Amino acid sequence: MKIKAICTDIDGTLLDKNRELSRRTRQAFAALPSDFPVILASSRMPSAMTHLLRDLKRENNPLVCYNGGYVLPGTLEKNALSSVWIAPEVCQKVIEQTVNTSIHVSLYSEDKWYAPKMDPWTEKEEKATKVKARLRENDQVIAAWKKSQSGAHKVMCMGTASEIRELYQHLQGELSAVLHLYRSKDTYLEIAPKAISKATGLREIIAGFGISMDEVMAFGDNYNDIDLLASVGLGIAVENARDEVKEVANEITAGNKADGVALSIEKYLL
Repeated sequence: MKIKAICTDIDGTLLDKNRELSRRTRQAFAALPSDFPVILASSRMPSAMTHLLRDLKRENNPLVCYNGGYVLPGTLEKNALSSVWIAPEVCQKVIEQTVNTSIHVSLYSEDKWYAPKMDPWTEKEEKATKVKARLRENDQVIAAWKKSQSGAHKVMCMGTASEIRELYQHLQGELSAVLHLYRSKDTYLEIAPKAISKATGLREIIAGFGISMDEVMAFGDNYNDIDLLASVGLGIAVENARDEVKEVANEITAGNKADGVALSIEKYLL
């Protein structure tokens, strides 16, 4: 099998214990040809991914943002390859379910992150992603989206494990036909349109390179990586991945804290 592109998840997969790119990881990517496609695929927004491409010295490589909801052919490109929204009316239904709870709801669209206030959740995300939130009430954002006929690429709910579990169960019963509901942590619920995944985003990107899914090596650790690893020629789970991810993977590498992605690049490509 000839590997012609890499697609990798970020958090829990590519980044180390400090949520940074390790020295070995940077060296592995630097050793690849400059025109070798390296595609980052994440639930993150574009700005939370572009600094990683800069660190890898691959500034204008493609991005699969919001788990496939917003796909960019390159970081310098203004036009997305694809853009799939959650309708503002659906966002409103999600927010209504968080009334009388302590759940924080952030709304994301294109490269904008709207947080209702500066609280510990906003501070934590700003630190983790190196992006600043725009502080705006959820209802103001929804009203603006209705006027512009746009919507959310992602809705992120953060709260106590019990409140998030209850919200997940309710939304699963009410809106699972139109939404992907993904608990990235006990205290996080990430919500995306049902029609998309990291695999759908990757397919759009590699078509432009004339590469098939069988020629891609992909890495992941969490539920939103299952479709991705199952769809490529060489799907690799990191050691710290969930069991469900390991089950669909062709291979298991070392964990994200032990340079698992770099080890596989060295094994197959260097």
